[in-house]
Amino acid sequence: MASATTQQPTTLSVHGGYELAEGGRWVGDRYIYVDILTGRLFELRDGADQGPRQLARLDVPLGAVAPVRNRPGHWIAAAGTGIALIGADGEVEWLDRPEDHNSVPSRMNDGVADPAGRFWAGSMAYDGTRGAGSLYRTDHDGTVVRVLDGLTVVNGPAFTADGTTLYLADSAAGTIHRFRVAPDTGDLTGSETFVRFGGDEGSPDGMTVDDEGCLWVAVWGGGEVRRYHPDGRLLHTLAVPAPQPTSVCLHPTDLRILITTARHGLTHPTAGSGAVLTAPVTARAPETRPWRQG
Repeated sequence: MASATTQQPTTLSVHGGYELAEGGRWVGDRYIYVDILTGRLFELRDGADQGPRQLARLDVPLGAVAPVRNRPGHWIAAAGTGIALIGADGEVEWLDRPEDHNSVPSRMNDGVADPAGRFWAGSMAYDGTRGAGSLYRTDHDGTVVRVLDGLTVVNGPAFTADGTTLYLADSAAGTIHRFRVAPDTGDLTGSETFVRFGGDEGSPDGMTVDDEGCLWVAVWGGGEVRRYHPDGRLLHTLAVPAPQPTSVCLHPTDLRILITTARHGLTHPTAGSGAVLTAPVTARAPETRPWRQG
């Protein structure tokens, strides 16, 4: 069955003029996202009229966060050259900074917690050096483990609801990988190429898995969001009024998607570039899982 492309009515939820908005996640009754290069963390309350509120600002790039279980206002973050805890007062406690040892200047990028309460995050070189990116897992005791290396721009860790499947994008390679995950240990096996993008299609960026097990992908440089069946079939393409969508977040109860976008590198950004967009869809996804400490 051929996929359908739609231009759904898209609402500009936040016109922030962000350089690189990303990491959109639903936590409780609010939408959480970052502006990577300025190190800022924001929340947008569901149904609120006052717009986004800044929760924290770091002096290093901030790739993504997840809540810390049983510690309201605390976050685990992929930031700077490693993994940190951000307190309710904005204080930063570093768990590890593995990218300090990279041979080229690098930073952390996208990240998410899995259903078992581990935090996964990728890295990339500032200049896009091939093979310089890695995937890290932060276990319950705060140990940061390098799980994969030899990647380039690591994006969109996304897990199925049972935590047994991981989707991971290497944006520079135009490839989405799929792995089996051992729920007890977080060990990865069975690596396979799920989708490979052609050179003129853009690149896979942020991702999420919906309640039907389908994968939603923000397509950087393609101005669209795609939905894939678990067997790899492209089911639907949503056109986005911005060339660089960066992350996708499905509301847990409403039938709508929230999409972050970027202005970074654009000579002529659109009104939707560097913003948060909303569009109606026919799928939902669970809210973001917390990192389980201890």
